[in-house]
Amino acid sequence: MKEHFTRWLPAIAKTKQDFSQWLPAIAKTAQSKIAKTPQNKAALSIAGVAAIGALAFGPTAVAAPVTSGPHAGAVAAIDLATGKKTETDPATGKKTETVEPAQTTGADKVTQPDSEKPSRDQLVPHGVEGAQSRIPLDDAQVDNAKAIVKAAKESGVGERGAVIGVATSLQESKLYNLGHLGASNDHDSEGLFQQRPSSGWGTPEQITDPDYASKAFFNALKNVHGWQDLPLSTAAQTVQVSAFPFAYAQWEEQAADIVQQVW
Repeated sequence: MKEHFTRWLPAIAKTKQDFSQWLPAIAKTAQSKIAKTPQNKAALSIAGVAAIGALAFGPTAVAAPVTSGPHAGAVAAIDLATGKKTETDPATGKKTETVEPAQTTGADKVTQPDSEKPSRDQLVPHGVEGAQSRIPLDDAQVDNAKAIVKAAKESGVGERGAVIGVATSLQESKLYNLGHLGASNDHDSEGLFQQRPSSGWGTPEQITDPDYASKAFFNALKNVHGWQDLPLSTAAQTVQVSAFPFAYAQWEEQAADIVQQVW
């Protein structure tokens, strides 16, 4: 009996291995269905509204996942724009990323008297939610952050609104003004906030204009009741209706630093 069972072990192991190879495809299919099914989008919207209603009983901080990010096409465009390279060690198979040394956090690109900068309490009045992420910035990203902050001032959402806007763009496009990415595009999402013409955000030309895209985001944010008192993830998610509702929170700390630098 033991001998017969042992003969089946290689087949069992192979079956398990074959199944595991299908898991990424299954996960991708499930994620695609969530994004494309109108009922699921409606459910996400309702969930966002429910989350806002729950805040009346006290907001709950949720740890933000640091593994989610832009779609694959956006990642490729960001890597190309930043000069980031991924190298694989042939001996270990371990992947390492290198970034061009010209990139910085943006602090050396802005000069402003400390007295004119918003305070930390104005920028992050509720504290950050969960684990935080941080990336280096190049000139293009800093310029886009400046455009978002300028639009925040002109839209009347102030320092806090600027932090929400910059954090949202960090999550959606890593502060790059992405055009259409062809077959790799996430539906028809474009620009700093990955807004979709088909969802009524504007024409492709409009939503790839940083000033227009930022003001469109802030005008939508102002329609979120009590957005100033909401956790960043809830405020951003109510506008964006993302499949990763808590991913925005991981950028709050860097967004606050950026806004303080460029304000």
